[in-house]
Amino acid sequence: MGDFVSKSVVKSAERVLATPFASKDAMNTIISDVITENPWGCTSYESGGETIAGVQKSSEYYTGTVVYENVEGKQVGRISVRSSSSGAFDTNISTILANTAISSAMGGTGSHDSSEDGYSVTLKCHTASGELYNVTFKRDKVTVSSYESDTILTTIETWADTVSGLA
Repeated sequence: MGDFVSKSVVKSAERVLATPFASKDAMNTIISDVITENPWGCTSYESGGETIAGVQKSSEYYTGTVVYENVEGKQVGRISVRSSSSGAFDTNISTILANTAISSAMGGTGSHDSSEDGYSVTLKCHTASGELYNVTFKRDKVTVSSYESDTILTTIETWADTVSGLA
């Protein structure tokens, strides 16, 4: 019986941020710059007869919590929110907060506890050599995954060192 033989070494690395992103907008500004400016030199490629951008979002989600407190300040309810885009997240939070039927049923006043917000956006990138890899931005870290070439990590690390929000 034959043995499995390794064909590649897939790597992953993460940078824990000294200060988490202050907001999803701060994180998304950096992500928009990456997609628009392409500082990593990603290249477009063909897949299924389509031309795919060299760097693009492959997934994103935003989570948060609305907390309800009664007049004594005691927490009487909690709603968790998960949305597939930044705009949808804002709309969902404001819709929940404006819903008087929910406030009445909870027995308290709602507030968005942004200290518990979480966000995750993954960018899929393609190199000129044909390698695909992912860069995931979360509130407190950035992860580079599914890469083989160390030059990918070096390129991203060199870029990240120039971005104040990624210290």
